[in-house]
Parts: sequence; C-alpha cells; structure tokens
Amino acid sequence: MADYVLARKSRNIASNAVHILLNILLGMGSVLITVFSANPALGIILVLVSKWRVFAVRRRYLLINIKSNLVDIIVGLSIVMLTYYSGSVLLPVDFVLMGVYIIWLLFIKPMSSENATHIQSLTAVFLGISASTIMSATIDPTVAVLLAFLIGYAASRHVLIQTEEENFALTTLVCGLVFAEIAWLCHLWNIVYTFGDTGIKIPQAAIILTIFAFVYNYARQTVVRYREDFRFKDILGPIIFGILLIGIIVLFFSKPAFNIY
Repeated sequence: MADYVLARKSRNIASNAVHILLNILLGMGSVLITVFSANPALGIILVLVSKWRVFAVRRRYLLINIKSNLVDIIVGLSIVMLTYYSGSVLLPVDFVLMGVYIIWLLFIKPMSSENATHIQSLTAVFLGISASTIMSATIDPTVAVLLAFLIGYAASRHVLIQTEEENFALTTLVCGLVFAEIAWLCHLWNIVYTFGDTGIKIPQAAIILTIFAFVYNYARQTVVRYREDFRFKDILGPIIFGILLIGIIVLFFSKPAFNIY
C-alpha cells in the first residue's frame, strides 16, 4: 500500500512538472516564434493548438466550449498580436509579454474563486483591448469595434457564469455593446502611451475599459449580494472613483504627442 501511494505521488509530481514545463514553453514559444518569424500566424496556431481540447468535441458542444474558453483564448491571441506589433526584433516588451503569459497560464488561469474570475476577466479586457486598439491603426475600425464587443461579451460572461443567475444573455450583450461604443469613441482620438525604447505600448482605451469593467463587476456583484437590502450608497464610492480616474486620464493624459497616428 505504501509503495502504491509513493508511486501515485511520484506520478502526480511528474505530471505537474510536465504541465508547468509545457506552459512555460507555450508562454515563451508563442512570443519568440512571432518575433523571429515576423508573422503572427505561427503564434496564433500555437495558441490554438494548445487549446485542442476545446475543439475536440462534437459539433453541438463546440460553440459552448469556445464561449467557456473565450477569456483564455483572448489572452493568448492578444499576447501574440501585441508581440507582432512590437516588431521583429527582441525588445524588453517581448520579455514582459512572455512573463505575463506564463504567469497567466501557471497562476491566474487555474484559479476558480469569485475574486479570481474578476482578475481573469480584467486581464482579458486589458490585454484584449490593448491588442485591438494597436491593431486598429492597420485594420478597418469596424473590425476593432467588433473585437471590443467580443471582449466585453466574453469578460462579462466569464464573471456571470460563475454566479447562480440562470439568464444572463442580455446582460452580456449589453456589456459587449457598451465596450463597442467606448472603443468607437476612443478610436476617434486614439491615444497610446509609450515608454522609451522598451516597445511597451498601453492604449488609453485599455485603461478606460478596464476601469469600467472593474466598476461594473463590483457594482453588479454588490447588487446581487445584498438584493433587497441594497442601497445605492453601497456602490457610490467605486463609481465616483472610476469616473474621476477616467476623467483625469482623458483630461490630463491625452496629449497629441501620445497619439497612435
């Protein structure tokens, strides 16, 4: 019996070690292959292949599986696109993106608590909107707006599916539409903050929508938690903080020198 337990523990340790190694290789490989090939296609394929279990199901379950894994897919594809748009030479931003993706795969993605779903949702919003905004310089603005809708929908669904609420389709669609509207407004004056020669670029739209998503998730969580005892003052603080923060960013950190165009 003791030998069986020891053997089982050994297999678990070996399995965990392989799992960690594969995730590290995925995090590094998706970035490096994109940089050296100067083409996002191979990085995208690598990310999608890593999600083979999502697609290896019967056709009737395929859409459900994709919806359930949208946040993870958005994060992976955003890392690849951000890498691609940073150029074909290794820059500090590429190592940052490697680290972010590895941390996502090893620590953030496996978490399942209520707070973890909010962190996962906000991560997808920030990275997804960052990628779609930077891409908007070379693609049709309509595509960027549609991507923002998809990101808002996926982020909202990721949080709501963990709750006891059965019908949240309308809520997720509304959230997606709000994201699309804000993305369209931001596209009219597309601001991207850069940091010297590091290659790091942070779009203003990504910051604004991440703040919005945080306030929205917090407010909705509070309303659901307190239900009949809910008072508007319970969410007034975060709402005011979010509005002030967005106002400061828009009014004082929107200099033309930062404009993507």
